[in-house]
Amino acid sequence: MTDDTRHRWAEAVIDLAAVDHNLRLLTRAVAPAAVWAVVKADAYGHGAVPVATVALRAGAQGLCVALTDEGLHLRRHGITAPILVLSPQPPHDVDRAVAAGLTLTVHSVEQVHWVADGARRHAQEHVPVHVKVDTGMHRVGVTPREAHHVVRAIVEHAPLLSWDGVFSHLACADDPDHDLTPRQIERFTELVARLEADGLAGARRHLANSAGALAWPSAAHDLVRAGIALYGIEPGPGVAEHCGDLRRVMTLRARVSMVKTVPAGAGVSYGWRDVLERDTVVATVPLGYADGVPRRLSTTGGEVLIAGVRRRILGVITMDQFMVDCGDDDVAVGDEVVLLGRQGTESIRAEDWAERLGTIPYEIVCGISARVPRRWTNTGQ
Repeated sequence: MTDDTRHRWAEAVIDLAAVDHNLRLLTRAVAPAAVWAVVKADAYGHGAVPVATVALRAGAQGLCVALTDEGLHLRRHGITAPILVLSPQPPHDVDRAVAAGLTLTVHSVEQVHWVADGARRHAQEHVPVHVKVDTGMHRVGVTPREAHHVVRAIVEHAPLLSWDGVFSHLACADDPDHDLTPRQIERFTELVARLEADGLAGARRHLANSAGALAWPSAAHDLVRAGIALYGIEPGPGVAEHCGDLRRVMTLRARVSMVKTVPAGAGVSYGWRDVLERDTVVATVPLGYADGVPRRLSTTGGEVLIAGVRRRILGVITMDQFMVDCGDDDVAVGDEVVLLGRQGTESIRAEDWAERLGTIPYEIVCGISARVPRRWTNTGQ
């Protein structure tokens, strides 16, 4: 860890060399399809601008975000690559998006009119638009049957608008045994064929997320949207066999801020839910649930690494700190504590936390809060 005392004794270290490695790995895996890097939610907690910059240098041909503000943040930092806003945005956001050269998603004729009006107000032409189609996720998107109406509306607004893409999203790609994925692939392929038969061809086609890119080659089409795999995390246990060469990007670590010996019979933290059976060395770590360390981790067997040894979290995790059972080991203030990452021969993964908490690793890394300092390195390890 850095000894810079301007920061807390805690940090998330982001290995940009691992981002580069993962992007290149995914590019080779899905070729000749292009890769667009998904950097929404501040690149899943890893830092949108540095991750996007490295991904583009490594060969990503575009970026994906969820919100207009996320796209504007990238533009303000000098990123000029195509940026697709994956979710339809409210009409009052259209002007900002058009002015910044963002690519908007629509799934209704009404939304097409919103974008066209924005293009007209800003005297813009060839504003790129993607059409989202619902092939089975049932979140957002026009039905395959109605998709051609939305596409036609875009084409009819030329030269203000340019139909740049048509896409859908796989709901179960991380489960290779689920029969929905082949049905979604078939529905999307049939839709593209119908659009081409209607004289509507030439737009980018994309369906695959990380799990789709790794496990379903037929879902690649013209581009894939690489999200969680870009950060070295398995999209799901069902596709773990495809993820062995990915490199972890985030390490979450801290330093011991206090060491004490707590006597047998005493409890630790709120509610004294852990009462010690013997005198125990207890280390305090200056991270808590306000930093994204889930409070429930203390009740589900959560562990950290100190001196290369797995040690259990002791008592309830508090807002800013938690305690660790160090037995009778010699632990000192300033010793490194690894919450996520490798220390010696041991490692703790976001997937490990997710399994204990009954959630997914996406939620774990996205949940590391902004008050945890990020430090970007380029170590390749």
